Amino acid sequence: MPRRIIGFHLDDEGHWVAELACGHGQHVRHDPPWQNRPWTQSAQAREARIGSVLYCRKCELGEPADTWQVRGEE
Repeated sequence: MPRRIIGFHLDDEGHWVAELACGHGQHVRHDPPWQNRPWTQSAQAREARIGSVLYCRKCELGEPADTWQVRGEE
């Protein structure tokens, strides 16, 4: 299901996680050549992605929200 990005945080291993409006998180790693997301590397580029949409598989599966605090609404 498509969900808007409302913020970002680092996980315990230092990887960026997109915080989705539904309450789920989704890793947005930059790990070329497998995952090419150079926009995760600067605060300004991440900020520009707020409001954009990612597909949330967790919503499709009916999973409960993740444990970090939600900053917005679905």
